[in-house]
Amino acid sequence: MATVVMEQIGRLFINAQQLRQIPRFLESSLPTLPCTVTVNDVPWVFRESHIFTGYRLPDQSWRYYFLSLFQRHNEAVNVWTHLLASLVILAKFREVSESVDFLRDPHAQPLFIVLLSAFIYLSCSALAHLLSAKSELSHYTFYFLDYVGVAVYQYGSALVHFYYATEKEWHAYVRGVFLPAAAFLAWLSCTGCCYGKYASPKLPKFGHKLFQVVPSGLAYCLDISPVLHRIYTCYQQGCSDLAVSYHRYQVLFFLASAYFFSYPHPERWLPGRCDFIGQGHQIFHVFLVLCTLVQIEAIRLDYSERRALYERLHGDLAHDAVALFIFTACCSALTAFYMRKRVRAALQEKME
Repeated sequence: MATVVMEQIGRLFINAQQLRQIPRFLESSLPTLPCTVTVNDVPWVFRESHIFTGYRLPDQSWRYYFLSLFQRHNEAVNVWTHLLASLVILAKFREVSESVDFLRDPHAQPLFIVLLSAFIYLSCSALAHLLSAKSELSHYTFYFLDYVGVAVYQYGSALVHFYYATEKEWHAYVRGVFLPAAAFLAWLSCTGCCYGKYASPKLPKFGHKLFQVVPSGLAYCLDISPVLHRIYTCYQQGCSDLAVSYHRYQVLFFLASAYFFSYPHPERWLPGRCDFIGQGHQIFHVFLVLCTLVQIEAIRLDYSERRALYERLHGDLAHDAVALFIFTACCSALTAFYMRKRVRAALQEKME
């Protein structure tokens, strides 16, 4: 009996030793990544205000930038926040699809669009932060793609707010112009962001943000207007609608995210101490993800509980809204492609 026990203990000891070798095995199986460098070692276009270290080397292989997903650098948190959020959206889509018939129910199409557009913008943002460090052209290309994702999500948000969250009084006031205006402002937001990025070397420091913030701000004011009217109406009537509570949170989270997007805090107060974690853009990502998640939960409740109202208000509008979504996405993508051509020509001219 004692011999059997000792044999089992010996096997456990061997297994424990083998388990301790796993981290070393994984480390040896992955290629060694170059160390990150300081702000003085990268071109101007890659530099961020008040961020001094943690930059990845440009002009490496694509494999290096994909594997930098597991490296500590100053974009790692930005990548992971939106990458994980995009996986949460996929899980949410699977959960919603168990109770919603996206194929046969035309009134479910706006819900499908907002889930799709949320996944697109989160994925494009994660790719931009992960792969834009390869070269100057890659930097512009992936951020232009990011701006297309933002425009798509802006229209998707406007659509579901107008379709599910609006009250009949606000619907009567804006029904003829709301969705075309939302599509135009979404495209204008993409155009402003792309041009601001392209012209940033020639603009003053605030100019780049100005081209991004003003069109996006105008788009948000229109897109959120049905929700604000709904919140105000609910407050006047003293209602206790759970969806309205979620809508309140999405407004608060968006305003917080807009602040941290517009101002480089807290790294401005603590230069060099937020290089890897704590940057304002990282906080912006977190609040924007929270905004998206509570928005989708609010819209899901509105879809299930306000059907009698939105069926009466919209009729067959869903099909036209889908066509306008595709049109907005195509116009934004073509604009980004055109701006990329201009960037490429400018970079080639600079090299000659």
